[in-house]
Amino acid sequence: MSSPYAQIALLLALSLLMGLEREEHKLEPGVHIAAGVRTFPLLALLGYMLVILSPTSPLPAAAGLVAAAAFLVVSYQHKQAEGTRGFTSEVAALVAYVMGALIARNEYWIATTIAVADILLLSGKPALQGLAQHLNRQELVTCGKFLLLSAVILPIVPNQSFTPFDINPFRIWLVVVVVSAMSYGSYLLQRTTKSAKSAVLSAILGGAYSSTMATVTLARRSKGQDQPGLYAGSIVLSSAVMFLRMAVLIYVINPGLGGRLVAGLSSLALLTAAAGLAIMLWRREAGPAPVEGGTIGGNPLELRTALLFAGLFVLLSVATRLAAQYLGNTGVYTLAAVTGVTDVDPFIMSVAQSAGAGTGMATAALAVIIAAAGNNVAKGCYAVALGGRRVGLPVLVALTAVGIVGVAAFAYLHLA
Repeated sequence: MSSPYAQIALLLALSLLMGLEREEHKLEPGVHIAAGVRTFPLLALLGYMLVILSPTSPLPAAAGLVAAAAFLVVSYQHKQAEGTRGFTSEVAALVAYVMGALIARNEYWIATTIAVADILLLSGKPALQGLAQHLNRQELVTCGKFLLLSAVILPIVPNQSFTPFDINPFRIWLVVVVVSAMSYGSYLLQRTTKSAKSAVLSAILGGAYSSTMATVTLARRSKGQDQPGLYAGSIVLSSAVMFLRMAVLIYVINPGLGGRLVAGLSSLALLTAAAGLAIMLWRREAGPAPVEGGTIGGNPLELRTALLFAGLFVLLSVATRLAAQYLGNTGVYTLAAVTGVTDVDPFIMSVAQSAGAGTGMATAALAVIIAAAGNNVAKGCYAVALGGRRVGLPVLVALTAVGIVGVAAFAYLHLA
Protein backbone atom coordinates (compact mmCIF):
# COMPACT_ATOMS: atom_id res chain seq x y z
CA MET A 1 0.00 0.00 0.00
CA SER A 2 2.75 2.45 -0.97
CA SER A 3 0.34 4.55 -3.07
CA PRO A 4 -0.46 7.88 -1.34
CA TYR A 5 -4.07 7.52 -2.48
CA ALA A 6 -4.44 4.24 -0.62
CA GLN A 7 -2.64 5.65 2.40
CA ILE A 8 -4.94 8.68 2.61
CA ALA A 9 -8.00 6.47 2.09
CA LEU A 10 -6.96 4.21 4.99
CA LEU A 11 -6.15 7.25 7.14
CA LEU A 12 -9.54 8.86 6.50
CA ALA A 13 -11.43 5.62 7.09
CA LEU A 14 -9.79 4.97 10.46
CA SER A 15 -9.91 8.57 11.69
CA LEU A 16 -13.54 8.99 10.62
CA LEU A 17 -14.48 5.91 12.63
CA MET A 18 -12.69 7.34 15.65
CA GLY A 19 -14.40 10.69 15.17
CA LEU A 20 -17.84 9.12 14.72
CA GLU A 21 -17.45 7.29 18.01
CA ARG A 22 -16.77 10.60 19.77
CA GLU A 23 -19.43 12.51 17.81
CA GLU A 24 -22.33 10.53 19.23
CA HIS A 25 -21.44 11.70 22.76
CA LYS A 26 -21.97 15.39 21.82
CA LEU A 27 -25.70 14.88 22.18
CA GLU A 28 -25.36 13.83 25.81
CA PRO A 29 -26.25 16.62 28.30
CA GLY A 30 -23.34 18.17 30.16
CA VAL A 31 -20.74 16.59 27.87
CA HIS A 32 -18.07 18.61 26.05
CA ILE A 33 -16.19 16.76 23.30
CA ALA A 34 -12.92 18.35 22.17
CA ALA A 35 -12.79 16.59 18.80
CA GLY A 36 -15.32 14.90 16.59
CA VAL A 37 -15.93 13.59 13.11
CA ARG A 38 -14.06 16.48 11.42
CA THR A 39 -11.27 17.16 13.91
CA PHE A 40 -10.02 13.57 14.07
CA PRO A 41 -9.40 13.28 10.30
CA LEU A 42 -7.79 16.74 10.24
CA LEU A 43 -5.37 15.82 13.01
CA ALA A 44 -4.56 12.53 11.29
CA LEU A 45 -3.91 14.38 8.00
CA LEU A 46 -1.66 16.85 9.84
CA GLY A 47 0.47 14.05 11.24
CA TYR A 48 0.61 12.42 7.81
CA MET A 49 1.63 15.61 5.99
CA LEU A 50 4.37 16.58 8.44
CA VAL A 51 6.03 13.18 8.04
CA ILE A 52 5.74 13.36 4.24
CA LEU A 53 7.25 16.87 4.18
CA SER A 54 10.24 15.81 6.28
CA PRO A 55 10.79 12.06 5.84
CA THR A 56 14.30 12.07 7.32
CA SER A 57 13.80 14.28 10.37
CA PRO A 58 11.34 13.60 13.20
CA LEU A 59 11.40 17.23 14.38
CA PRO A 60 8.46 18.59 12.29
CA ALA A 61 6.20 15.71 13.33
CA ALA A 62 7.26 16.16 16.98
CA ALA A 63 6.61 19.91 16.79
CA GLY A 64 3.18 19.25 15.29
CA LEU A 65 2.39 16.84 18.12
CA VAL A 66 3.35 19.48 20.69
CA ALA A 67 1.19 22.10 18.95
CA ALA A 68 -1.79 19.75 18.76
CA ALA A 69 -1.35 18.88 22.43
CA ALA A 70 -1.27 22.59 23.34
CA PHE A 71 -4.61 23.22 21.59
CA LEU A 72 -6.11 20.20 23.33
CA VAL A 73 -4.88 21.44 26.71
CA VAL A 74 -6.74 24.69 26.08
CA SER A 75 -9.85 22.64 25.25
CA TYR A 76 -9.46 20.69 28.47
CA GLN A 77 -9.17 23.90 30.50
CA HIS A 78 -12.39 25.11 28.88
CA LYS A 79 -14.07 21.86 29.90
CA GLN A 80 -12.96 22.32 33.48
CA ALA A 81 -14.32 25.87 33.51
CA GLU A 82 -17.69 24.46 32.46
CA GLY A 83 -17.54 21.85 35.22
CA THR A 84 -16.92 18.98 32.79
CA ARG A 85 -14.13 16.50 33.49
CA GLY A 86 -12.41 13.79 31.53
CA PHE A 87 -9.39 13.85 29.23
CA THR A 88 -10.32 10.87 27.05
CA SER A 89 -11.27 12.76 23.88
CA GLU A 90 -8.10 14.86 23.94
CA VAL A 91 -5.88 11.79 24.27
CA ALA A 92 -7.83 10.02 21.50
CA ALA A 93 -7.26 13.05 19.24
CA LEU A 94 -3.51 12.79 19.82
CA VAL A 95 -3.72 9.10 18.95
CA ALA A 96 -5.33 10.07 15.62
CA TYR A 97 -2.41 12.44 14.92
CA VAL A 98 0.16 9.71 15.62
CA MET A 99 -1.84 7.24 13.54
CA GLY A 100 -1.51 9.55 10.53
CA ALA A 101 2.27 9.70 11.08
CA LEU A 102 2.45 5.90 11.27
CA ILE A 103 0.60 5.49 7.97
CA ALA A 104 3.03 7.91 6.35
CA ARG A 105 5.82 5.63 7.62
CA ASN A 106 4.11 2.60 6.02
CA GLU A 107 3.26 1.10 9.43
CA TYR A 108 -0.21 0.08 8.34
CA TRP A 109 -0.73 -2.85 10.67
CA ILE A 110 0.33 -0.87 13.74
CA ALA A 111 -1.82 2.12 12.74
CA THR A 112 -4.90 -0.03 12.10
CA THR A 113 -4.45 -1.99 15.31
CA ILE A 114 -4.08 1.19 17.35
CA ALA A 115 -7.16 2.73 15.74
CA VAL A 116 -9.25 -0.39 16.41
CA ALA A 117 -8.02 -0.53 20.01
CA ASP A 118 -8.83 3.17 20.40
CA ILE A 119 -12.40 2.67 19.15
CA LEU A 120 -12.95 -0.37 21.36
CA LEU A 121 -11.64 1.41 24.44
CA LEU A 122 -13.73 4.51 23.79
CA SER A 123 -16.96 2.65 23.04
CA GLY A 124 -16.41 0.07 25.78
CA LYS A 125 -16.52 2.55 28.64
CA PRO A 126 -19.61 1.06 30.38
CA ALA A 127 -18.24 -2.48 30.20
CA LEU A 128 -14.80 -1.42 31.41
CA GLN A 129 -16.25 0.57 34.30
CA GLY A 130 -18.38 -2.41 35.27
CA LEU A 131 -15.33 -4.65 35.16
CA ALA A 132 -13.39 -2.24 37.36
CA GLN A 133 -16.19 -2.30 39.92
CA HIS A 134 -16.18 -6.10 40.09
CA LEU A 135 -12.40 -6.54 40.25
CA ASN A 136 -10.73 -6.45 43.60
CA ARG A 137 -7.11 -5.78 44.45
CA GLN A 138 -6.28 -9.48 44.68
CA GLU A 139 -7.47 -10.10 41.11
CA LEU A 140 -5.18 -7.35 39.82
CA VAL A 141 -2.26 -8.84 41.76
CA THR A 142 -3.05 -12.25 40.26
CA CYS A 143 -3.06 -10.79 36.74
CA GLY A 144 0.28 -9.12 37.49
CA LYS A 145 1.72 -12.46 38.56
CA PHE A 146 0.69 -14.02 35.27
CA LEU A 147 2.39 -11.20 33.37
CA LEU A 148 5.47 -11.73 35.54
CA LEU A 149 5.60 -15.42 34.66
CA SER A 150 4.91 -15.00 30.94
CA ALA A 151 6.07 -11.57 29.77
CA VAL A 152 8.91 -10.79 32.19
CA ILE A 153 10.61 -14.05 33.20
CA LEU A 154 10.08 -16.19 30.08
CA PRO A 155 11.85 -13.89 27.54
CA ILE A 156 15.03 -13.66 29.66
CA VAL A 157 15.37 -17.37 30.41
CA PRO A 158 18.20 -18.93 28.31
CA ASN A 159 16.94 -21.03 25.42
CA GLN A 160 19.65 -23.69 25.26
CA SER A 161 20.14 -27.20 26.55
CA PHE A 162 22.32 -28.11 29.52
CA THR A 163 23.53 -31.45 30.93
CA PRO A 164 23.27 -34.81 29.15
CA PHE A 165 19.56 -34.83 29.99
CA ASP A 166 18.84 -31.95 27.60
CA ILE A 167 17.55 -29.59 30.31
CA ASN A 168 16.40 -26.41 28.56
CA PRO A 169 15.41 -23.61 31.01
CA PHE A 170 13.30 -21.81 28.40
CA ARG A 171 11.26 -24.89 27.57
CA ILE A 172 10.84 -25.68 31.25
CA TRP A 173 9.47 -22.24 32.00
CA LEU A 174 7.35 -22.34 28.84
CA VAL A 175 5.68 -25.45 30.24
CA VAL A 176 5.05 -23.59 33.51
CA VAL A 177 3.50 -20.66 31.61
CA VAL A 178 1.28 -22.87 29.45
CA VAL A 179 -0.04 -24.90 32.40
CA SER A 180 -0.50 -21.74 34.48
CA ALA A 181 -2.35 -20.03 31.62
CA MET A 182 -4.89 -22.85 31.34
CA SER A 183 -5.38 -23.02 35.11
CA TYR A 184 -5.63 -19.23 35.32
CA GLY A 185 -8.23 -19.16 32.54
CA SER A 186 -10.34 -21.71 34.41
CA TYR A 187 -9.86 -19.75 37.64
CA LEU A 188 -11.11 -16.54 36.01
CA LEU A 189 -14.14 -18.28 34.49
CA GLN A 190 -15.04 -19.72 37.86
CA ARG A 191 -14.73 -16.28 39.44
CA THR A 192 -16.91 -14.61 36.80
CA THR A 193 -19.62 -17.30 36.47
CA LYS A 194 -22.01 -18.97 38.86
CA SER A 195 -20.03 -22.21 38.91
CA ALA A 196 -20.15 -22.36 42.72
CA LYS A 197 -23.94 -22.89 42.46
CA SER A 198 -23.79 -25.66 39.85
CA ALA A 199 -22.14 -29.03 40.30
CA VAL A 200 -21.91 -29.58 36.53
CA LEU A 201 -20.41 -26.17 35.78
CA SER A 202 -18.02 -26.57 38.72
CA ALA A 203 -16.91 -29.90 37.26
CA ILE A 204 -16.34 -28.55 33.75
CA LEU A 205 -14.41 -25.46 34.80
CA GLY A 206 -12.67 -27.29 37.62
CA GLY A 207 -11.57 -30.01 35.22
CA ALA A 208 -9.81 -27.38 33.14
CA TYR A 209 -8.07 -26.22 36.32
CA SER A 210 -7.33 -29.64 37.87
CA SER A 211 -9.59 -32.68 37.60
CA THR A 212 -8.03 -34.10 40.78
CA MET A 213 -8.86 -30.91 42.69
CA ALA A 214 -12.36 -30.94 41.18
CA THR A 215 -12.87 -34.54 42.31
CA VAL A 216 -11.77 -33.80 45.88
CA THR A 217 -13.85 -30.63 46.10
CA LEU A 218 -17.06 -32.10 44.66
CA ALA A 219 -16.73 -35.29 46.71
CA ARG A 220 -16.50 -33.20 49.88
CA ARG A 221 -19.43 -31.02 48.83
CA SER A 222 -21.57 -34.11 48.27
CA LYS A 223 -21.50 -34.87 51.99
CA GLY A 224 -24.90 -34.03 53.46
CA GLN A 225 -26.46 -33.60 50.01
CA ASP A 226 -28.92 -36.24 48.83
CA GLN A 227 -27.74 -35.96 45.23
CA PRO A 228 -25.20 -38.79 44.72
CA GLY A 229 -25.95 -39.25 41.02
CA LEU A 230 -25.46 -35.59 40.20
CA TYR A 231 -22.20 -35.34 42.12
CA ALA A 232 -20.83 -38.64 40.82
CA GLY A 233 -21.65 -37.75 37.22
CA SER A 234 -20.16 -34.28 37.65
CA ILE A 235 -16.89 -35.73 38.98
CA VAL A 236 -16.67 -38.01 35.94
CA LEU A 237 -17.36 -35.02 33.67
CA SER A 238 -14.37 -33.20 35.18
CA SER A 239 -12.15 -36.07 34.01
CA ALA A 240 -13.58 -35.74 30.50
CA VAL A 241 -12.36 -32.13 30.48
CA MET A 242 -8.97 -33.40 31.73
CA PHE A 243 -8.44 -35.30 28.46
CA LEU A 244 -9.08 -32.15 26.42
CA ARG A 245 -6.72 -30.18 28.68
CA MET A 246 -4.03 -32.82 28.14
CA ALA A 247 -4.47 -32.65 24.37
CA VAL A 248 -3.96 -28.88 24.36
CA LEU A 249 -0.93 -28.97 26.67
CA ILE A 250 0.80 -31.75 24.73
CA TYR A 251 0.16 -30.13 21.37
CA VAL A 252 1.69 -26.84 22.55
CA ILE A 253 4.87 -28.57 23.77
CA ASN A 254 5.18 -31.22 21.05
CA PRO A 255 2.90 -30.82 18.00
CA GLY A 256 4.04 -34.18 16.62
CA LEU A 257 2.97 -36.09 19.71
CA GLY A 258 -0.10 -33.88 20.06
CA GLY A 259 -1.23 -34.73 16.55
CA ARG A 260 -0.76 -38.40 17.30
CA LEU A 261 -2.83 -38.18 20.48
CA VAL A 262 -5.54 -35.64 19.70
CA ALA A 263 -8.02 -38.08 18.16
CA GLY A 264 -7.57 -40.64 20.93
CA LEU A 265 -7.76 -38.12 23.75
CA SER A 266 -10.85 -36.52 22.21
CA SER A 267 -12.48 -39.94 21.95
CA LEU A 268 -11.68 -40.68 25.58
CA ALA A 269 -13.12 -37.29 26.53
CA LEU A 270 -16.39 -38.14 24.74
CA LEU A 271 -16.49 -41.60 26.29
CA THR A 272 -15.90 -40.20 29.77
CA ALA A 273 -18.50 -37.46 29.30
CA ALA A 274 -21.02 -40.08 28.14
CA ALA A 275 -20.27 -42.13 31.27
CA GLY A 276 -20.81 -39.07 33.47
CA LEU A 277 -24.13 -38.24 31.82
CA ALA A 278 -25.20 -41.90 32.06
CA ILE A 279 -24.56 -41.87 35.82
CA MET A 280 -26.70 -38.73 36.18
CA LEU A 281 -29.56 -40.29 34.20
CA TRP A 282 -29.26 -43.65 35.92
CA ARG A 283 -29.37 -42.15 39.41
CA ARG A 284 -31.50 -39.12 38.66
CA GLU A 285 -32.75 -37.27 41.74
CA ALA A 286 -35.68 -34.90 41.98
CA GLY A 287 -34.92 -31.21 42.39
CA PRO A 288 -31.75 -29.22 41.91
CA ALA A 289 -28.69 -29.72 44.07
CA PRO A 290 -28.07 -26.94 46.59
CA VAL A 291 -24.36 -26.62 45.84
CA GLU A 292 -22.35 -24.35 48.07
CA GLY A 293 -18.71 -23.35 47.89
CA GLY A 294 -16.30 -21.14 46.04
CA THR A 295 -13.95 -21.78 43.15
CA ILE A 296 -12.20 -25.12 42.71
CA GLY A 297 -8.56 -24.57 43.52
CA GLY A 298 -6.90 -21.43 44.77
CA ASN A 299 -4.74 -18.87 43.01
CA PRO A 300 -2.82 -20.88 40.35
CA LEU A 301 -0.18 -18.19 39.86
CA GLU A 302 1.74 -18.24 43.11
CA LEU A 303 5.46 -18.09 42.30
CA ARG A 304 6.18 -20.84 44.81
CA THR A 305 3.69 -23.11 43.01
CA ALA A 306 5.31 -22.33 39.66
CA LEU A 307 8.78 -23.14 41.00
CA LEU A 308 7.50 -26.40 42.50
CA PHE A 309 5.96 -27.38 39.18
CA ALA A 310 9.19 -26.54 37.35
CA GLY A 311 11.17 -28.66 39.83
CA LEU A 312 8.81 -31.63 39.38
CA PHE A 313 9.00 -31.23 35.62
CA VAL A 314 12.81 -31.34 35.65
CA LEU A 315 12.86 -34.30 38.04
CA LEU A 316 10.39 -36.29 35.94
CA SER A 317 12.18 -35.37 32.70
CA VAL A 318 15.40 -36.84 34.10
CA ALA A 319 13.54 -39.88 35.49
CA THR A 320 11.81 -40.50 32.15
CA ARG A 321 15.11 -40.30 30.25
CA LEU A 322 16.81 -42.70 32.70
CA ALA A 323 13.86 -45.10 32.65
CA ALA A 324 13.88 -45.21 28.85
CA GLN A 325 17.66 -45.65 28.76
CA TYR A 326 18.10 -48.36 31.40
CA LEU A 327 14.69 -50.02 31.75
CA GLY A 328 13.26 -49.57 28.28
CA ASN A 329 9.59 -49.07 27.52
CA THR A 330 8.53 -51.05 30.58
CA GLY A 331 10.31 -48.57 32.83
CA VAL A 332 8.56 -45.61 31.15
CA TYR A 333 5.17 -47.27 31.49
CA THR A 334 5.79 -48.09 35.16
CA LEU A 335 6.84 -44.51 35.85
CA ALA A 336 3.68 -43.32 34.07
CA ALA A 337 1.45 -45.50 36.23
CA VAL A 338 3.15 -44.38 39.45
CA THR A 339 3.25 -40.64 38.73
CA GLY A 340 -0.28 -40.64 37.37
CA VAL A 341 -1.55 -41.36 40.88
CA THR A 342 -0.49 -37.83 41.95
CA ASP A 343 -0.31 -34.81 39.61
CA VAL A 344 -0.35 -35.93 35.99
CA ASP A 345 0.66 -32.62 34.38
CA PRO A 346 4.42 -32.63 35.15
CA PHE A 347 4.80 -36.18 33.82
CA ILE A 348 2.87 -35.74 30.59
CA MET A 349 4.79 -32.52 29.91
CA SER A 350 8.11 -34.28 30.50
CA VAL A 351 7.06 -37.11 28.19
CA ALA A 352 5.92 -34.61 25.55
CA GLN A 353 9.31 -32.90 25.68
CA SER A 354 11.28 -36.15 25.35
CA ALA A 355 9.02 -37.75 22.71
CA GLY A 356 10.96 -38.24 19.50
CA ALA A 357 14.30 -37.76 21.27
CA GLY A 358 14.94 -39.92 24.32
CA THR A 359 11.54 -41.65 24.07
CA GLY A 360 9.82 -43.06 20.99
CA MET A 361 6.58 -41.47 19.83
CA ALA A 362 4.53 -44.67 20.27
CA THR A 363 5.99 -45.23 23.74
CA ALA A 364 5.33 -41.63 24.74
CA ALA A 365 1.73 -41.80 23.50
CA LEU A 366 0.95 -44.94 25.47
CA ALA A 367 2.74 -43.56 28.56
CA VAL A 368 0.44 -40.53 28.49
CA ILE A 369 -2.64 -42.77 28.38
CA ILE A 370 -1.30 -44.96 31.20
CA ALA A 371 -0.63 -41.87 33.34
CA ALA A 372 -4.17 -40.61 32.67
CA ALA A 373 -5.61 -44.04 33.55
CA GLY A 374 -3.65 -44.16 36.80
CA ASN A 375 -4.81 -40.67 37.65
CA ASN A 376 -8.42 -41.62 36.96
CA VAL A 377 -8.23 -44.66 39.24
CA ALA A 378 -6.72 -42.51 41.98
CA LYS A 379 -9.55 -39.97 41.59
CA GLY A 380 -12.09 -42.78 41.89
CA CYS A 381 -10.47 -43.79 45.18
CA TYR A 382 -10.54 -40.18 46.39
CA ALA A 383 -14.24 -39.99 45.54
CA VAL A 384 -14.99 -43.15 47.57
CA ALA A 385 -12.94 -41.94 50.54
CA LEU A 386 -14.32 -38.41 50.62
CA GLY A 387 -17.81 -38.76 49.18
CA GLY A 388 -18.85 -42.18 50.42
CA ARG A 389 -19.82 -45.28 48.48
CA ARG A 390 -22.97 -43.83 46.90
CA VAL A 391 -20.96 -41.10 45.19
CA GLY A 392 -17.55 -42.75 44.95
CA LEU A 393 -18.29 -46.23 43.61
CA PRO A 394 -19.92 -45.09 40.33
CA VAL A 395 -16.97 -42.74 39.82
CA LEU A 396 -14.40 -45.46 40.51
CA VAL A 397 -16.12 -47.97 38.22
CA ALA A 398 -16.58 -45.48 35.36
CA LEU A 399 -13.08 -44.01 35.46
CA THR A 400 -11.43 -47.43 35.84
CA ALA A 401 -13.38 -48.71 32.85
CA VAL A 402 -12.38 -45.68 30.75
CA GLY A 403 -8.75 -46.20 31.78
CA ILE A 404 -8.78 -49.87 30.76
CA VAL A 405 -10.42 -49.09 27.41
CA GLY A 406 -7.95 -46.28 26.72
CA VAL A 407 -4.83 -48.28 27.56
CA ALA A 408 -6.04 -51.34 25.63
CA ALA A 409 -7.02 -49.33 22.56
CA PHE A 410 -3.76 -47.34 22.44
CA ALA A 411 -1.64 -50.43 23.07
CA TYR A 412 -3.35 -52.18 20.17
CA LEU A 413 -3.30 -49.23 17.75
CA HIS A 414 0.16 -47.78 18.49
CA LEU A 415 2.19 -50.83 19.37
CA ALA A 416 0.66 -53.41 17.03
